[in-house]
Amino acid sequence: MKRVKTALLVPGMVIAKDVHNANNILVIGKNTVLTDEYITKLTFHSIYSVYIKEEVVQEQKKPENEKSFAHSRVKDSAEFKAFRESYEKAVVKLEATFQDIISMQSQKIGISELCRQATDMLDDTRGGIHVFDILHNMRDYDDSTFNHSMNVALICNVFADWMHMSDMEKEIATVCGLLHDIGKLRIPDRIVKKTARLTDEEYELIKTHPMEGYNILFESRFISSVQNAALMHHERSDGSGYPLGLKGNQIDKFAKMVAIADVYDAMTAARVYRGALCPFKVIEMFEKEGFTMFDPEYMLVFLENIVQTYLRNWARLSNGREGEIVMLNKQKLSRPVILCGSEFINLGEHPEITIEEILI
Repeated sequence: MKRVKTALLVPGMVIAKDVHNANNILVIGKNTVLTDEYITKLTFHSIYSVYIKEEVVQEQKKPENEKSFAHSRVKDSAEFKAFRESYEKAVVKLEATFQDIISMQSQKIGISELCRQATDMLDDTRGGIHVFDILHNMRDYDDSTFNHSMNVALICNVFADWMHMSDMEKEIATVCGLLHDIGKLRIPDRIVKKTARLTDEEYELIKTHPMEGYNILFESRFISSVQNAALMHHERSDGSGYPLGLKGNQIDKFAKMVAIADVYDAMTAARVYRGALCPFKVIEMFEKEGFTMFDPEYMLVFLENIVQTYLRNWARLSNGREGEIVMLNKQKLSRPVILCGSEFINLGEHPEITIEEILI
């Protein structure tokens, strides 16, 4: 058997050892044949790697024609092109900023300035395409620590608005998202980017990145909430997270936001065998398993507002039909009401049907 990063798993691989979370709760059992849903579940539980059996799995590639009309519509828009250009420049600048912080040159970098590094590009989204649509269509770009950090910062910026936070709190939330993974820069690059099997020692080293991030930000004298976001973004409300196994109100409120944004961005990321995951599938995973792991107040606000952004969009269903998302189900946000022709389909009453893709 070999230890493989979750990001490199493909359907058909077989789990060689029971997979437990940090609280020793079984997530996936030995001999389970991995499906896309199981791989998504591992990402949801922030499980970085698993043991798989050595059997060779046929390499799977993304379909050639996976780009939907909606994907093309967004990517061909002037708004997206302007955002992408600003985004790429900001990610390059972020890498230099991380190095400045680590080398103790960050005394000159304030919270407001750091926030602007992430949010200046939002000026390019005023044409109407929501930032979540844009990020969803950035998935064929590099998914490095810096890209992920930028994505989480942008999500936290919008999330703070949804939580009706003050301008200062919104800046703090954005910077917490921006710097949450800075500890990975103290993990050797050869391990962070390794595509071959991980040793147990390498896996344990990667799991030290929250503490390493806290140490960097403490040494650089960032405010406690930013330090705590780095330390606590893998903590979970039920105590199943790491590195400290904190519960509930022991977790900083900004760290709770970053935890949700971090998992959402990781789950919607493209895989080697498919494109970006439909947001409604991610929302369904949060509904199934998230209420004990994440603070319900924060999670519900996040999910309700994401779903709101897709009202009046068209969607393709798992039965092949297409229709307009016309109404939300408050009790089951992943299962709205779809108008297909003259027929209203309440997905809350049809568990066999799911939303496969957002079209327009």
